Order: sequence, then C-alpha cells, then structure tokens
Amino acid sequence: MTPTPATPRTTSQLQQVLGPFQLWGIAVGLVISGEYFGWSYGWNSAGTLGFLVATVLVATMYTTFIFSFTELSTAIPHAGGPFAYARRAFGATGGFVAGFATLVEFVFAPPAIALAIGAYLHVQFPGVDPRYFALGAYAIFIALNWVGVGIAAAFELFVTLLAIFELLMFMGVVAPGWSLAAFTAHGWAGSDRFSAAAVPGIFASIPFAIWFFLAIEGAAMAAEEARDPRHTIPIAYTGGIVTLVVLAFGVMVFAGGVGDWRTIANINDPLPQAMKVVVGADSGWLHMLVWIGLFGLVASFHGITMGYSRQIFALARAGYLPPWFAALSPRFGTPHRALLAGGVVGIVAIFSDEWVSFGGQTLTANIVTMAVLGAIVMYLVSMASLLRLRRTEPNLPRSYRAPFYPVFPAIAFGLGLVCLGAMVWFNGLLTLLFLGLMAVAYGYFLATGEQRRRAAPDALLSAD
Repeated sequence: MTPTPATPRTTSQLQQVLGPFQLWGIAVGLVISGEYFGWSYGWNSAGTLGFLVATVLVATMYTTFIFSFTELSTAIPHAGGPFAYARRAFGATGGFVAGFATLVEFVFAPPAIALAIGAYLHVQFPGVDPRYFALGAYAIFIALNWVGVGIAAAFELFVTLLAIFELLMFMGVVAPGWSLAAFTAHGWAGSDRFSAAAVPGIFASIPFAIWFFLAIEGAAMAAEEARDPRHTIPIAYTGGIVTLVVLAFGVMVFAGGVGDWRTIANINDPLPQAMKVVVGADSGWLHMLVWIGLFGLVASFHGITMGYSRQIFALARAGYLPPWFAALSPRFGTPHRALLAGGVVGIVAIFSDEWVSFGGQTLTANIVTMAVLGAIVMYLVSMASLLRLRRTEPNLPRSYRAPFYPVFPAIAFGLGLVCLGAMVWFNGLLTLLFLGLMAVAYGYFLATGEQRRRAAPDALLSAD
C-alpha cells in the first residue's frame, strides 16, 4: 500500500514529503558529480572523438531508458525501485537479481565520489590524505540523511542548483581558450584519423560514458516519499534527463578543447586542471571552481547515500536482507541502520589500496566500473520487467506510459546489452568479482526463504 503522511514513524513506512522540484533536484543531483570527474578516464582508451561516439551511444540508451523506466516508477511507487518492479514481473528470483545489481551500483558509487571530493580538497590542502576527506564526507552526509528526508531533499536541491551554475560558469570561463584543433588532436585513441583500431577503445570507454548519467534512476527510490508520485516523477525524470544530457556534452567538449586533453585524462579533478590552462594556477576563478565545484560532488554523494539507504531498507523489509536493516529511526523516521551499513562498505572500498593495480586501473576507475556493472544489469532487468508487465498486467494503473512503446524500451535493452558486452570483454577480473559477490548473495537468498515468507505483505511487490 502507498504510505500516507499520517503513518507513524516507528512503522516500516516512509513519509510522503517530496514535490516535483525536489524530485528533480534528487534526480539531477544523484548524477551531477559525473560531470565533474570520472568520465575523463574514457579519454585514455578512446580519445576525445572516440569517447564522444561512446557518449552519444550511452546518452541514447539513457534517454530511451528513462522515458521507459518512468512508467514503472509511477505504476509501482516503491522504495525498492527496480527490485520492486522485477519482483512483481519475475517473482522472488527476479527481485533478487535486480536488488543485488542496484545495491552494487548504489553502494560502490559513493566511495568513488568521496575520493573525488578528497581530490578536490587536496588541491587546497595538499598535506592531507584525500582519503580522510572522503571519510569525513561519509560522516557528514550519513548524519544529514539521518535527520530527515525533508531536510536532506532541501539540501540536495540547493547544492544541485549551485552545481549546475558552476558547470555553466566553467564553460563560460574556458570558452575563450577553447579550440576545435585541441579537442580533435589525437582524438581517435591517440590518432588524428579514424581507423578500425579506434573501435576497441570506444567500447572500452563505455563505463566512463555511463558515469555521466549513472544513478538518475535512483529518484525512483524516493517514490514512497513523494507526494502524488504518479504525476511528480514524470516531471522530475523528463526535466532531469534533458538537464544532464546538455551538461554532459557541454562539459566534455569544453574541457577537451583547452590545451592537451591527455594531461587530464587520468585524474580525479579534470575541470580545475582544464581551467588552470586558461586562467592560470593563481586565478580566483580556479579557486572558485574548486570550492563551488565541490557542490556537484556533494550533491551526488548525498543523493546516492539517500538512494542506497532506501534500497537496503526495502530489501530488508521484504526479507532479502536481514530485517535488522529495515528499522527506522524512532526520532527521525529514516532508515538509519541502512545508512550506516552502506557507509561501512564504502569506507572499506576507499581504504582498499590494493585495488589500485587491480586490472591495471586506478582505484577510482575500478570502483566506477564496479558500480556501472551493477547499473547495466539493473537496466536490463528493468526493461525486461516493463515488457513483461505490459503483457501480464495490462490493467495495472499507468498514469504515465512509455512513449513509442515498444521501440524505446527495446532500444534501451539492446544498447544495454552492447554496453554490458563491452564491459565484460574489457573488465574480465572485475566481472568475475561482480559474479563472485552475486554468488555469495544468491547463497544467502536461497538460505533465507522463510525470512521472506515472514516479511510484512506488500501489495506493490505482487500482482496477487
């Protein structure tokens, strides 16, 4: 049943307090750090032009996906998001696959963002280990999410608006130093001309193009906390995907056309370093970018922290994780234990220095790739759920229907398969790690059937 504002805080139901503008802020804020860092690693394998091709492909996938995914999130407004859709479409095992994949995405994305926050602050305080800044970010934003979703969403909207302003300011400041020649130099995997040799690099760069848009679907996990989700979520998602596509291409093109883009292809703070080429190391613009630019990272870190806590909470409430994680704070009505659980995993990842050489990539690149693997699996299961529910539950109330059905979900599914194939091919060791974690989780799933049977009934998880 959809919760009501009067539901007591001590139950397993969340409070409905979010409007469409707040949901838009969550949808954009979840993702916007992807415009600040992470994506530039794609230049290493593809070059600027090759990565532009990969980004067009991925942007097409996300646009068709979001317009299709919105139908699910409005018809089944549930904190579990993709887990709830797959559970309703394919039963308990389908729910497990989608829930595990979403959990990997939302638990592994925050440590990558926290490391970028540390890198940005390290520019101002070079004597401090960036990991300690990352640890501080976890402490602050777990606490902020603990004290209430209304406060958390208001903060998310504020920092998201500042982050958008900062990205526009970055483009304006570097524009006088931009040149097409600089952007296209060595643009095809180190070559000035396209050839068949550039194709593998384009596919290898796909995870970092996905980072531009990763986690926009997380706004669906706030559906139980939205006022009138069947109308507010479509507004939030439509505005969100348009905002992010414009910013992604703008940032990538402007950053790549100032100086030698190869110098910022393997770092966590590409925008400050790109701006430095134009305005110099001592410019007030640069220091402003570093400080205000933190808002973009903070917006995503804060939003995804909100998202992973709702996913852990929903899985625990349905019996897929220990019920202990489904408790709500008696004072604030927030999933405090779920917040702490995801934080522990993220902090362990941040301090796992041995990952730096794992697969030949940096720690941040590996964490990004792991999160993207989870996301792509979840996207595929979600589109399959949409197609199945259209057949099995034609009378399910749908205030919003995917446009150009079944073309849009089919495009999203097909491009998702392409992305997954490329990621598995170029990230074999991380894929094995992902599958190993899934095998362990599936063992727990098989051993806890009675726990799921004892879980409180949820009308949104079943068509019965």
